[in-house]
Amino acid sequence: MAEAMCGQILQGNRLSVERSYAELAGIPVDQDWTPEPPPPATRQVTIGSPVSVTGPGTFFGKASRTLNFEPTTQEGWWFARTDLPDALPIRVSVNTVWTTQRNIVLCSGSPHNYMRMVEHIIALRNGLEIDNLMIRMDSGDPPLFDRGSADLVEALDRAGRQTVDQPVKWVTVREPVTVSSPSGGILTFHPPADAQRRILDIDCGVNFKSAIGRQRLRVRVTPETFRHGAQARTNAPFLSMLFCKTIGQLFADWRNLGYTTRNILIAGRWKYFNPPRIEHQGKALEAVWHRTMMDLLAAIALIDVGRFVGRVTSYKAGHALDVQMIRLLYQKKLLVELD
Repeated sequence: MAEAMCGQILQGNRLSVERSYAELAGIPVDQDWTPEPPPPATRQVTIGSPVSVTGPGTFFGKASRTLNFEPTTQEGWWFARTDLPDALPIRVSVNTVWTTQRNIVLCSGSPHNYMRMVEHIIALRNGLEIDNLMIRMDSGDPPLFDRGSADLVEALDRAGRQTVDQPVKWVTVREPVTVSSPSGGILTFHPPADAQRRILDIDCGVNFKSAIGRQRLRVRVTPETFRHGAQARTNAPFLSMLFCKTIGQLFADWRNLGYTTRNILIAGRWKYFNPPRIEHQGKALEAVWHRTMMDLLAAIALIDVGRFVGRVTSYKAGHALDVQMIRLLYQKKLLVELD
């Protein structure tokens, strides 16, 4: 495999990386959507007015949860717990990641000052090109929606946009870098081929031993493509849902989950147990769209200053590997700001 394909390997070994790249190369591209991007912004952007969106809790499904989005001139994205008046806002940053065991959890200061499952929210930062945002909520349990993050997209679109008197910062990696996991997951970040074009392209493959199977997507991240991908729900194996509805009732973490057959995609060994939402040329692609737009862009949002541009390749990766990549980019000083 050419050195340029994976560049410097920050975690894992070259043999396993080459094996995973060979697997990815064997998966046909199911959809290639790389539209010409809009002209790049020159000033930072926040929303035009406050807006709220309400849904059932993710981890306490019988409770109603509301996210309040507010414009701010403070750089970056922030979560503020209104039920913890003495706690400072939590910055969306790799520095505030508490755990990635089941989802991305952010925490700052007291362990009570946390926000769970933030990935489906913070992915909107790069997807909708909103640089600065304050998100207020009265608990650490975010709402869950039947249409993925489409409700959040529509709420922020209703709020409009306003520019901030600060220039947009564009960042990328100094050189191609790769991380891999023992299970064969790989993630590679490349700098842009043309540094003058502010573009983020993603080549993403998934490979599940279920009805999801092998899926591959090549997409350019624009507000247009993100709005399409934002409707993709997270997926769960049928056995997990069965456990949740039976033995899981004995455990509070499972008994109170807000998962339903409407808000997640349930995949059995040979078939789906509810209809996939995103298809292309007759093939269900909801899982790979979710992985691309919700998971990968959430990790990129943890780069807390600037908009990331370049090219990302992902195969069989997940939250832990995503966040590890961002952490290593900071530790090894591999992020650079473009002029």
